[in-house]
Amino acid sequence: MKNANLSWLFILLLLVVAAVVGVFFPSGFGGLNDPNISTGDTAWMLTATALVLLMTPGLAFFYGGMIHSKNILSTMLQSFIAMGVISVIWVICGFSIAFGDSIGPDGYGLFGNPWTFFMFKGVTGHTDPDLAPTFPLALFAMFQLKFAIITPALITGSFAGRVRFRSYMLFMVLFSLFIYAPLAHWTWHPNGFLRNWGVLDFAGGTVVHMSAGFAALAGAMFLGKRKDFGQEVRPANIPFVLLGAGMLWFGWFGFNAGSALGANSTAALALMNTNTASAAAMLAYLFYDMVKGKKPTGMGASIGLVVGLVAITPAAGFVNVGSSIFIGVVAALVSNYAIELRSKTRLDDTLDVFPAHGMGGIVGMLLTAVFAQEVGLIYGEFTTFLYHLLALLIVGIFTFGGSLLMYKITDMIVPLRVSPQGEKVGLDISQHNESYDFEYKSDKML
Repeated sequence: MKNANLSWLFILLLLVVAAVVGVFFPSGFGGLNDPNISTGDTAWMLTATALVLLMTPGLAFFYGGMIHSKNILSTMLQSFIAMGVISVIWVICGFSIAFGDSIGPDGYGLFGNPWTFFMFKGVTGHTDPDLAPTFPLALFAMFQLKFAIITPALITGSFAGRVRFRSYMLFMVLFSLFIYAPLAHWTWHPNGFLRNWGVLDFAGGTVVHMSAGFAALAGAMFLGKRKDFGQEVRPANIPFVLLGAGMLWFGWFGFNAGSALGANSTAALALMNTNTASAAAMLAYLFYDMVKGKKPTGMGASIGLVVGLVAITPAAGFVNVGSSIFIGVVAALVSNYAIELRSKTRLDDTLDVFPAHGMGGIVGMLLTAVFAQEVGLIYGEFTTFLYHLLALLIVGIFTFGGSLLMYKITDMIVPLRVSPQGEKVGLDISQHNESYDFEYKSDKML
C-alpha cells in the first residue's frame, strides 16, 4: 500500500510540475480579428468538437454494459480517465508531435517537433493555412484532441477485467506520444509520408481504429487470458450497450462530418454516408446472426452499427452513398465472422476490439481505395489501392509492434496485471473501492 501511495504521489507531482510550467510558459491568445475566420465554419467545428467528445462517454457505456457487473465501473472509468490524461498530454506536447513542424525529409515527415506547440504556444485564434484555413487553430487542436482521447479508450475493451488502473494510465501516455501522434502526423500532416503517398483517411479509420485494433490485439496477447476465460459471462447491462451505441452514432456525425473541416458539401456527404453505412451494417450483422440460427439481439444491433461507423470513417468524404451501403454490409459480415473465429481461439480479447474495430478499420481502409471518387480501383486506378495495401502493412507492424513494446515498458515500471485476488473480486472493488450494486465489501479489499 505504501508503494502504491508513493506512485500516486509521483503522478500528482508530475501534474503539479506541468501546472507550474504552464504558468511560466504563457502562450497568449491572438488572432481574434483574423479576417480569414469563417463564422459558419467555426460554428460547425465547435459543434463537431463537442459531438466527438460525447463519443468517449458513449464508449464507456458501450463497453461497460458488455462486461461482468463486477468490472462495469472500472471499465467505464478507463474511458473517462482518458478525457483527463490525454487532454493534458495533448496540450503539453501531444499536439506538437502530431501536427508540429515536420521532422523528416520533404514529403516523408515522421513526427512533429515537440517544441512547435509546446504548452500550446502559438495555438491561438489565428487561422493556419495548412491545418485550419477558415477557423481558429485552437479549435483545430481541440477537435483533434477528441480523436486522441477516444483511441486509447477503444483499446481498453481488449484487456477489460484484468489491468491495473495506474498501469493503464502510463500505457495510455506512452501509446499517445509514441504511436498515435506519429501515426496522425504520417496521415494528416501536409508533410506526412502516408498523406503524400495518396493514402486516404478522411476521419481516422487508420489513425484511430486500426491503431486501436492492433494495440488491442497486442494487449490481449501480452496480458493473457482472464482466470475465468471460457466461462459464460453475461453482459452487465444491455440497455447500457444500446445507450452507448446510440451516443456513438450521434457523436460520429461530428467525428466524420467534422473532418471536412468546414460547413460545406463534403461535410454533408460525410454525414449522409456515415448514417447509411451504420444502418446497413446493423441490418447485415443482425441478418447474418439470424442466418446462423440466432435471434436478433440488442448486442448484435449495437455491435453491427458501430462496425459500420468504423468502416465508413476513412471513406466518408470520398465515396458516394451507394458505396457506403456496400462498405457497411461487407464490414459487418467480416467482423461478425471474425468475432466468431476469435471465440474459437484461446485469445482473450475481452470485448472483441480487434475483430470489430481492427477488422472494421482494415475493411474500411481497403474499400476506400476501391470506391474513392476518381482515384479508386473501380475507376481503373491502381496506385491508390496499392499504396493502401502498403500502408496497411506498415501501420499494422508499427502499431502492433510499437504497442507491444509500450506494454513491456509499462509492465517493467508498474505491473500491468492485477493480482489474482483483485481479478477475482473484480476491478470495481480492488482498484476503485466502488461497486455497481453499491455493496462495498471492505473485507475483500486488497
